[in-house]
Amino acid sequence: MIRSDLRNIAIIAHVDHGKTTLVDGLLKQGGIYRDNQETVNRVMDSGALERERGITILAKNTSVHYKDVKINIIDTPGHADFGGEVERVLKMVNGVILLVDAAEGPMPQTRFVLQRALALNHRVIVCINKIDKPDARLGEVEDEVLELLLDLDANDEQLDFPFLYCSGRDGTATRSPDEEGVDLTPLFETIVDYVPAPEGEPDEPLQLLVSSIDYNDYVGRIGIGRIERGTLKVNQEAAICNFFTPESKKRTKIVTVMQIEGLVRTPVESATVGDIVCFSGAADISIGDTVTALDTPEPLEFVKVSEPTLEMTFSVNDSPLAGKEGKFVTSRQLRDRLYRELLKDVSLRVSDGDTTDEFKVAGRGEMHLSILIETMRREGYELTCSNPRVLFKEIDGEKCEPMERVTLDVPNDYVGAVVEKLGQRKGDLIEMTPLGSGNRMRIEYIIPTRCLFGYRSEFLTATHGEGTLNSIFDGYQPYRGEIVMRFTGSLVASEAGETTRYGLFNTQERGRMFVGPQTPVYEGMIVGENPKNDDIAVNPCKEKHLTAIRSSGADEKLLLTPPVIMTLEEAIEFINEDELIEVTPKSIRLRKVILNTELRMKEMMRKRRAMQQQ
Repeated sequence: MIRSDLRNIAIIAHVDHGKTTLVDGLLKQGGIYRDNQETVNRVMDSGALERERGITILAKNTSVHYKDVKINIIDTPGHADFGGEVERVLKMVNGVILLVDAAEGPMPQTRFVLQRALALNHRVIVCINKIDKPDARLGEVEDEVLELLLDLDANDEQLDFPFLYCSGRDGTATRSPDEEGVDLTPLFETIVDYVPAPEGEPDEPLQLLVSSIDYNDYVGRIGIGRIERGTLKVNQEAAICNFFTPESKKRTKIVTVMQIEGLVRTPVESATVGDIVCFSGAADISIGDTVTALDTPEPLEFVKVSEPTLEMTFSVNDSPLAGKEGKFVTSRQLRDRLYRELLKDVSLRVSDGDTTDEFKVAGRGEMHLSILIETMRREGYELTCSNPRVLFKEIDGEKCEPMERVTLDVPNDYVGAVVEKLGQRKGDLIEMTPLGSGNRMRIEYIIPTRCLFGYRSEFLTATHGEGTLNSIFDGYQPYRGEIVMRFTGSLVASEAGETTRYGLFNTQERGRMFVGPQTPVYEGMIVGENPKNDDIAVNPCKEKHLTAIRSSGADEKLLLTPPVIMTLEEAIEFINEDELIEVTPKSIRLRKVILNTELRMKEMMRKRRAMQQQ
């Protein structure tokens, strides 16, 4: 049977190329909203973090109706760290809309997501988005997209793709760059005509691959996937099996079945071939499992998600200020939360650490892990985090490390500074091409993942905020040796107390301060950064001794430099191996692993002697 009344598509693109904004337009013109209904921009970015950062973190499902056809749409993340989300949801669709920025053209993540879609033999609709940009270069971008498809070995059918020209913000699409857009009708028609309708037999035994997991306090785990074969009904007895462990088979009962209509999940009694459904009842369902008929447990193959490349140690907060701001502070609560995250994040790995208070958390990149930390922090958790470490692999007896393909768009005036820094960080220059009118340069590097730590903020400073940097995992290469990543030391508080204007005024001569007046600090807490390579113990809580002069405004003459308040990402990039980040719902503090000044100095001397003996 061919479901001519249904189409399943995903929108894929590089970060910030306009996927979520285009979905807004499709929803508005697909009859989801009432005429007088108030709408919000980027409605699919429902999480607070997604709306704040302007990025999509989790893939989301929605649907619209065009004429007599229901179109299920999946909005996917564009950031490389959330590539695991893209890889698994592509199993639910028959075609993709590839969105490409009219000025930037294909970027690293464009290549990654398109490669995954072509490997699954999906048909591709190419949309050149943001055509109203003043620096749009339509002809060049068309050629670059075609080159990319040829480079990725697209077959003849995939190369015969339709080109559309869109403005997601205005909600318009045209088949020619010279036409003036009115609405998204050309895109709707292209989806219906070009994307294959789902096929399958509704009377055969059930087969449903779980591609995503949601969680609800009332019903527990909710599986999300597409029915490949058969029919799914409420109260149906079914089996759960997995392609990679075919011997394990579990019996379950489907309690509820829901289909996605617009932005809501609507309960239904049954669903059939091609439908994307959400179902509850299977308490221990996991991503990659197949729900099948009891008598024919035939699992479907699931894409093996790429392994993590970075690892951080999460541990219980044991600082002197621990427990004052968070609700969840024990190792049991921390463990439960981390293992719960594994239920819906296939790219994450969690394992127990060296002690009962430590957990090793591995992910796809710094942003992947920082989003998890920020989410936990907002939920009321307190924890400490180590600096990120890359995960090495042994290949043919040789130590290998993960590499990144970095693409930088830089104004011509700053190219020299960028090339010099990346050369120092053991990067290999692959390509350098002028962009558009020739005022900017696109530079491509292959560089070790660890050598990018701390570089993003340095890059923005070097390019005066005008450069853009994007990176994506490129595989493993032989280890390139040690490299000094940080050339500055820390200013470390030698006493506990509350900072004073007088103490900070005397301390700020040593370097940049991270704390302002009347801030609680403790011994071993990092209060600033100094230009030397060694740590310096300081006392920002020092009080001014009383003198014979009495003046009410004497302290006001002490001019303080505004402190540098670090975000979580900046803190992760800043810290060294002997430092930690203390994360609470209200604060982000930097500290030394060993808080006591005397013990820390002894450990430092011991390490230096050990290095000299080597």
